[in-house]
Amino acid sequence: MKRFDAVVVGSGPNGLSAAVALARAGFSVKVLEAQPTPGGGARTLPLTLPGYRHDVCSAIHPLAAASPFFRSLKLEAKGVRFIHPDAPLAHPLDGGQVAMLERSVDETAAGLGPDEQRYRKLMAPLVRDFDEVLLPLVMNPVTQPPLGTPVKSARFGVMALQSAQAFAESHFVDPRTRALLGGCAAHSFAPLSAPLTNSVALMLAVSGHAVGWPMLEGGSQALVHALLEVLREAGGELETGRPVTSLADVDDAGVVLFDTNAHVMSAICGEALPTAWHEEVAAFRRGQAVFKLDYALSGPMPWAARRASRAGTLHLGGTLDELATSEAAVNAGQVSDRPYTLVAQHSSFDPTRAPAGHHTLWAYCHVPNGSTFDATERIEAQFDRFAPGWRSLVLARASKGPKELEAGNANYLGGDISAGAMDGLQLFLRPTIGRPYVTPNPRLLLCSSSAPPGPGVHGMCGFHAAQVAITRLRK
Repeated sequence: MKRFDAVVVGSGPNGLSAAVALARAGFSVKVLEAQPTPGGGARTLPLTLPGYRHDVCSAIHPLAAASPFFRSLKLEAKGVRFIHPDAPLAHPLDGGQVAMLERSVDETAAGLGPDEQRYRKLMAPLVRDFDEVLLPLVMNPVTQPPLGTPVKSARFGVMALQSAQAFAESHFVDPRTRALLGGCAAHSFAPLSAPLTNSVALMLAVSGHAVGWPMLEGGSQALVHALLEVLREAGGELETGRPVTSLADVDDAGVVLFDTNAHVMSAICGEALPTAWHEEVAAFRRGQAVFKLDYALSGPMPWAARRASRAGTLHLGGTLDELATSEAAVNAGQVSDRPYTLVAQHSSFDPTRAPAGHHTLWAYCHVPNGSTFDATERIEAQFDRFAPGWRSLVLARASKGPKELEAGNANYLGGDISAGAMDGLQLFLRPTIGRPYVTPNPRLLLCSSSAPPGPGVHGMCGFHAAQVAITRLRK
């Protein structure tokens, strides 16, 4: 007899979701976490000065707000509060211009000049069909048939297959609209000329209208605390400071679920899995990396486009052509001179993040996997470009490159926060073709974002893997 029916390696949102699903199904579960604090990429720590709360990685949560599994848990009763900024997203351009993604399709379209009708015609049906079509497509493995009507699913699929750059250029004429979609597509880390990047652009833009791009009051750690409370109520356990380096560390488990990068799972499992499986995983490509900065500020960012202050998230990178050049450089092994930079200004909407009157700023840019380049000056040059005078507000700064990110989370191999590249077929078929979650060893399963539906704080990788584990444990 094993001491636990299941052990989950890693306490990120997917690992905790898998553990919760198993525990609520009546199985004994233990979660093992190598770090002293749980949460993986969803942790919140004082990275700069006392009193300033910074999200270690994940910071804005459209997929958490949309997640069917999280919705089913009613996490609001556990203290989870989604804060919706006045606008989900701002994309500044030179000269004080800005494209604003508002919650309303009509309000967004009204700010896009000659593209007003085009944007409304594209987005309104997708937002209307979000729960029926887009959400099932995004939250379920590609091996599961679409739940929506075939015609609607096919319509979205045709658009999703295109490159974001070609789609934006063929459908829109205003530089603001093109940049808005390009900035959303760049979340994929892939060249914007690559097929399927438009799926990321459309999903994120539509999510902004359908569920918003909220932040979590008090930081991303609030979601982790709520999941842990649900887990403990169901009888599950957590042990921190407990790294797993071989299967000997989890001998007391009936099944083992890995909330780790697939390559990390491969290294841990060794001879318990056949050579052919290890070879398939070895071919699973790493994603590009990030270089991250956190700031303690004495005041809010002085954006040249004042309306950008209404947004929780900003994309700094200029026009669609500039964005495409930046992402192409990263995928060619270079650091862009003008990097596409993601920014979150939490404290403008969540006063728990900083002392009264003060602010935090969260930012990162894309760099090649394993890069040792210090991108601080290039990110800050983008701040100079779109928020002149901001330097006088800086009280403290903390930086982390790929090496430091991996040191704080062993799954971020080479600084890859996506647990595997999100381009081509790897966007859907992760980490091996046609066999999500399972391995040739029925005791060993993968529940991380190396598996479908991939990156994002939604817990669905863990939920789906848990359903496979539940079936096996009941046999």
